[in-house]
Amino acid sequence: MRTQILELHTGGSESITDITRQCDEFVADHGGDGLLNVFVPHSTAGVAIIELGAGSDDDLLANLDDLLPADDRWRHEHGTRGHGRSHVMPAYIAPQTTVPVFSGRLGLGTWQSIAVVDLNVDNPDRTVRLSFLSSG
Repeated sequence: MRTQILELHTGGSESITDITRQCDEFVADHGGDGLLNVFVPHSTAGVAIIELGAGSDDDLLANLDDLLPADDRWRHEHGTRGHGRSHVMPAYIAPQTTVPVFSGRLGLGTWQSIAVVDLNVDNPDRTVRLSFLSSG
């Protein structure tokens, strides 16, 4: 298994960060068939496979705001208002995903991208662990 760490700066606002290019370059460097696991070791971020750039990313953030409003209902309450929702979000958007790799290429569909979803405005820096388990 090969591993690489990505350091992301997601900024001070809710964000969806496309990491498809970095994932693609990582598996291309190693070639072969296998599985890429993408994991964010944070309790307030997730990894999604989603179409980006056609409004779906904005739709996802709007849907998460409807589902998990940034208000005072959260028992986990430190940081900015509604911070507790950031800790609930990974139950909906898991902190990891696995993508098949064929001949050193991600097995994503035509419009699919790999993205880090981050609602936590209190922590603008994220780590992503890429792990490639290959057949060769």
